[in-house]
Amino acid sequence: MPKMKTRKSAAKRFKKTGSGKIKHNKTGARHFMSRKKPTRKRRLRKTSTLAGGIHKRTKKMIIK
Repeated sequence: MPKMKTRKSAAKRFKKTGSGKIKHNKTGARHFMSRKKPTRKRRLRKTSTLAGGIHKRTKKMIIK
């Protein structure tokens, strides 16, 4: 059976941590920033981790 290929689109968006969690940047911080409150903009700068079923699916996509 051949090796599974890494999905490059997912590999660019998600990073695996040492403990196996998957980090990603939050959405909504690209444009229309003038109408968003400073607290919301600060929250959008931080990274977030995936959980549950989506975590399992993403892990398979970024095989590393």
